[in-house]
Amino acid sequence: MDLRQLRHFVAVADTLHFGRAAERLGMTQPPLSQSILALERQLGGDLFVRSKRSVALTAFGRQWLEHVRPAVAAVAALPAIAERLRSGASGRLSLAFVSTADYSVLPTLVERYSSAFPEVELELVEATSDIQVEDLLNGRINAGILISTRSALPPALAYRPLLNEPLVAAVPESWIEEGRLATGDGTLRGDGWMAQPLIIFPARVAPDFHDLVMRFYRSRGHQPFIRQEAIQMQTIISLVSAGLGMALVPASLRHLARTGVRYLPLAGAPELETGLAWHERDDSPTLAAFLALASPSSRA
Repeated sequence: MDLRQLRHFVAVADTLHFGRAAERLGMTQPPLSQSILALERQLGGDLFVRSKRSVALTAFGRQWLEHVRPAVAAVAALPAIAERLRSGASGRLSLAFVSTADYSVLPTLVERYSSAFPEVELELVEATSDIQVEDLLNGRINAGILISTRSALPPALAYRPLLNEPLVAAVPESWIEEGRLATGDGTLRGDGWMAQPLIIFPARVAPDFHDLVMRFYRSRGHQPFIRQEAIQMQTIISLVSAGLGMALVPASLRHLARTGVRYLPLAGAPELETGLAWHERDDSPTLAAFLALASPSSRA
């Protein structure tokens, strides 16, 4: 059997009249009758009870119609489904992001994309920059919001900056109360704070972020005392809250309120770049649509 025969069957079942069914299908009655007879022979049973005055579905025909009708409708919908897939209006997109992006570019970007393409299945995966690069190269994700630069990425990956923001100091509130830090007008003063223990991302996880902090210290003639490394920003802030050390974090992290933590601006603070990376050979329509929406954000 073929799709044409199934459509013939549905038309006759709907009208219970071979003449009207043939007219609806844009064909003459004899070929339609022959098509139904051929279908019945293939199935090994009658679909209709025919008389000179009426046509009725058999019990077998009524039950089979329940399966045929949705199948025919599904086939009819395939061209529209193909168009939505081709245009990126439906399908699937896997997007990874570093933990810092959850407090800056990610929420707005996801809201804009989900509103524009509600039929797309959006998979969000939190991962560090090094894991994202590996997953992009292996095709496990379509795009990644990471902390990196074009020069630091493999040639196969494309890159677009999304956000540049200054670093601020996340410090234990108790340090301020104890006078351990020199502050004024809510800002860290001088360089004395650089002697305090530091909590930082490991170099292997976020090399650009790690190097940015290290260069900032060294540019002022200091070597940081790294007390602890952590790969999640929430963990870093928790350790700051516990008084284990301070951390230099993106300014957008001020949105992460935590008891016992104060965020203080830094004079001459370096800026951290967050960007979007994807594989240049990834031709997914959903990725193309996402890239069209992802534009550089204003400073946090």
